[in-house]
Amino acid sequence: MGKTSVKTDGRTGTGIRLFVEDDLAAGHQIALSRPQSHYATNVMRRGIGDVVSLFNGRDGEWTGRIQSTGRGRCDVIVEELTGAQQGAPDLWLLFAPVKRAGIDFIAAKATELGVSAIWPVMTRHTAVTRVNLERLRANVIEASEQCRRRDVPRVIAPSTLGDILADWDPGRRILLCDETGAGLPIAGMLNGLDKNESANPGPWAVIVGPEGGFAETELDAFAKLPFVYSAAMGPRILRADTAALAALTCWQALMGDWGHGPPKGG
Repeated sequence: MGKTSVKTDGRTGTGIRLFVEDDLAAGHQIALSRPQSHYATNVMRRGIGDVVSLFNGRDGEWTGRIQSTGRGRCDVIVEELTGAQQGAPDLWLLFAPVKRAGIDFIAAKATELGVSAIWPVMTRHTAVTRVNLERLRANVIEASEQCRRRDVPRVIAPSTLGDILADWDPGRRILLCDETGAGLPIAGMLNGLDKNESANPGPWAVIVGPEGGFAETELDAFAKLPFVYSAAMGPRILRADTAALAALTCWQALMGDWGHGPPKGG
């Protein structure tokens, strides 16, 4: 895994909150990664006996106590469960890759907005053809540490739009950010769904095209799919990263855990 930052968390009182791959249970010993060890001991000046917070996306959030340090290593003993596991709404973000800084921004902010998966999509007009998945994964982990998520969004390897739609599960509806303005206004479209669907939305995905927009053939393909809901994004032309975050915000406010309380553990 790539470089992972650790962030302060004033509400826990530990000052350090870390994502780890290991199973978490009382008494388990965790060896932090070298970047985490460096941050904990050299940057944050933590030493033997100090407490950190740990989560892995499966076992909830735990306190851990530093047991030993040295030579780029920091070992932590897991102590106490402080919060049950929680999951995000089943909401994916599919986006056409943009330049690296834009990808980093989209990954971090989509994580804060509660997506459960991030999937780069290669469209006809996509200009960026290479995606550093290791860097993308590191960004979503860092954002999860910062925003107090107890899970981490799944990062899916890039694929072409045609291949994705060919294998798409029709039970997962797609909110298409339509830059042509042909769809219903996004809020109106979501508010127009059955009230039971709004309270229990099920699986959804938001898809955003590249800066050059979707090709006409791609929009025609979307129009033939009954699980695609085309939504206009307002009177102004939005950058791809802005459109992604705007659509996620609207969905969370009208369908997600912003309007219906925190997600249940799972």
